[in-house]
Formats: sequence, structure tokens, C-alpha cells
Amino acid sequence: MQAVQWKDGILVLLDQRLLPAESIDVPCRTAEETADAIANMVVRGAPAIGVAAAFGVVLAARQCAREGLGMPAFREKCDRIRSARPTAVNLMWAVDRMLILCTPDDEKPDERLALRLEREALRIQSEDIAACRAIGRHGDALIGQNDGILTHCNAGALATAGYGTALGIIRAAHEAGKNIHVYADETRPYLQGARLTATELHEEGIPVTLLCDNMAGWLTKTGKVQKIIVGADRIAANGDTANKIGTYSLGILAQAHGIALFIAAPLSTVDFSLPDGTGIPIEMRPPEEVFHTMGVRTAPQGIEAYNPAFDVLPAAYINAIITDRGVAKPPFSASLAALRDKA
Repeated sequence: MQAVQWKDGILVLLDQRLLPAESIDVPCRTAEETADAIANMVVRGAPAIGVAAAFGVVLAARQCAREGLGMPAFREKCDRIRSARPTAVNLMWAVDRMLILCTPDDEKPDERLALRLEREALRIQSEDIAACRAIGRHGDALIGQNDGILTHCNAGALATAGYGTALGIIRAAHEAGKNIHVYADETRPYLQGARLTATELHEEGIPVTLLCDNMAGWLTKTGKVQKIIVGADRIAANGDTANKIGTYSLGILAQAHGIALFIAAPLSTVDFSLPDGTGIPIEMRPPEEVFHTMGVRTAPQGIEAYNPAFDVLPAAYINAIITDRGVAKPPFSASLAALRDKA
């Protein structure tokens, strides 16, 4: 399963809302279709969103070239992609990286600019796969034989260009012959853990046990979990980490039971412009996602729902941030900056 593909000038996204029951590709031929696909979670996971956004910029350039539109219209289309979701910094990072290629000589989008952008988008895609494999190598060193590993949401191949971040570490440990067992939170309300993570691991023969989110506390108390590994959508300069809602609860459980908690993410997920997590915007999703489960309403009419997509885990709850450039340890303000400067 591949989340993001570039085929003959068309962005093809695997509709992750339908997995595992159906495997349907959604073709995006315009910047607007790309932005809508990101906003509506056809594609999700910070690195995958970034890759999709990069190709969306290519589509924007070709749209403007066809329609005879100038650079202001092109940048407006790029801004729409950039603002499709507010929390995942890889989205903004990818669009900004693409726009660096625009020079004062580009009076209006044309095929020469589109080809330049296409090469950069393909480079971002290949770099992400390499970054995930590097995260896997760095993280494998922290995984022990017979470890039970708890993960939340989906930070696997479906959340990236391939291989995965948190699941990349799990894959690397499995490939190294370590006997590990994964516990996957189902991750309400979108069930990414049940539908995506469990599917990825099961298909690769990695032992996985699914649990409801509210079972994680008791599971950690039983001593079956030695590591908690999750991905990230944005990391502040001090290590505060925004990830799928429910991650904060796992941080409290890890501290209460003496379990090491690791964040797995490429260095591009670190937003060095934010000194701490208080500046990370938290996306609020529609209440209908809480009222319904896989299209079936499970709540009474006439009530309200609280549906933040992410929470922020303070750096004090994190034992290490595993990046493609190496492993950062507390204090993260110094270690993350050192990885950035080395890169």
C-alpha cells in the first residue's frame, strides 16, 4: 500500500478513510483537489501530507500555465494547499521548500517552472523514504529483545512516502530478528490504529494486538509494555510534541509506570520557530466524526461533541526524539539544535 504516488503528471492518493475494507485511489489533477484531499483526510500523516502538498504545487503551476494565470494566482493556489490543515508542520515546510525554487525571472508559471518543481517534489518523496529508513536504523538500537511496544494512531508507511516513522522503528527491529510484540491503540474517532496500523503490521507478519484507547492504562500497569513509540505532527524547539489526540494520556501513563516514551519523526517535523508547544495550533475536527463510527451514528441527536485532532505532549514526558539525523535526548533545545546544525 502506497499513500502517495505520482503517475503521468497526476497525484494519486490512496483513500485512507476506506481502509481496510476498500482500497480506492483518488486522482488529484488540480491544486484545489489536492487541498481538499488533505483537509478531508484522504491522505493523512505529517510526512505523507508534505509529499502530497509538494506535488500539489506542481499541479498548481501547470494549472496556471494552462489558464494563462500569473504568479499571484499560483501563490494563491499554493497558499490554499498550505492552509489545508493547521497542525502538521511538514505541510507548510514542503510548500515553502517548493516555492524557494521560484525566482524573479519566473514572470508567470510555465512548463519550465513546472518541471523544476516536479523534480523537487520527487526529491522530497525519495528523501522521505530514506529518512524513514534512517529513523528505523537509529531507533532499532533502543529496542530490546522481547519488548512489548505500544503505539498510537498510524505512523507507518501509510503516513509517509513509505516505511514509516514509529512503525519504521518497529519494522527495523523486526527485520533485525528481534522478538517484539506491538500493541496498537484503535485511535478514535478515525480508528487509524485499528484500520491502518494493525493492517500494516499484520500484513508484514509482525505480532500485533489491538486495544481500545481506554485500555492502555491497564495494559501498561500489567507490565506488558516496555516502550511507547509514536509519531509527531509538529515538534517545538524544546521538544514539546503535537501528535494524534491521546498521546498526552500515554505520556502520563509512561511516566507513572516507568516506561520509556519515544517520538519518531524526520527533522523536518521540528518547528524551530516555536520555542515551546504553546504556539502549536490544534486542529478542531467536525463533531460528526465523534457522533459516527464508520458511517453509523452511535450518539443521540441534540448533543455537542469535542473533537480536537491533536494534543501536545510536554518534552518532560519524552525520553528521546528519534530523527533521520540521529537521536535527540533531553535537554531537547540543545540536542535538536545540534542535529539541525549538523544537517
